[in-house]
Amino acid sequence: MSKLAIIYHSAHGHTEHIARLVRIGAMDIGGVDARLIKAEDIALTPDELIGYDGFVFGSPTYLGGVSGPFKGFMDSTGRLWRTQQLKGKLAAGFTVSSLPSGDKQSTLLSMFVFSMQHGMLWVGNPILPEQHSGVPYDEAANRLGSWSGLMAQAGHAAPADSFVPGDVKTARMFGRHVAHSLTRVAVAA
Repeated sequence: MSKLAIIYHSAHGHTEHIARLVRIGAMDIGGVDARLIKAEDIALTPDELIGYDGFVFGSPTYLGGVSGPFKGFMDSTGRLWRTQQLKGKLAAGFTVSSLPSGDKQSTLLSMFVFSMQHGMLWVGNPILPEQHSGVPYDEAANRLGSWSGLMAQAGHAAPADSFVPGDVKTARMFGRHVAHSLTRVAVAA
């Protein structure tokens, strides 16, 4: 059984909602145990990361980057970096902002660089945007057109579960993709 940690920070519940959808998708793949972990909790015990085979990182986009608590989690892994104890593990990322762009790409890039510094293997988002095949924009998978990771959008003051159907579908598909990739890496190892 491969262990996948979905590590996230969520101030208003939007990022947590997407994390839960990613987990639902990941659990569709046999042989994967996906767990939700708050970034601020694992920052206190970063050595627990060693017991996982892969990670999906999730943060809201604040001012073009990860949130402070998520950055605190990243910084807490310094000792693991020095000893390269996360090398070879799978990593992927997702982010939520209130605007269609919202500079989400820079948030995903910071997660990517963090993962590369640890020697992890990055899994992108291969889901083709469905609006090009006639699916209405709000119902389309990968409607925001991100290849480096999952992007979702929710209004700033909207309820935590207020995402368009396309973002909900994409989150589940992304979770399945990461979990399937994890099983393929586990077989090759």
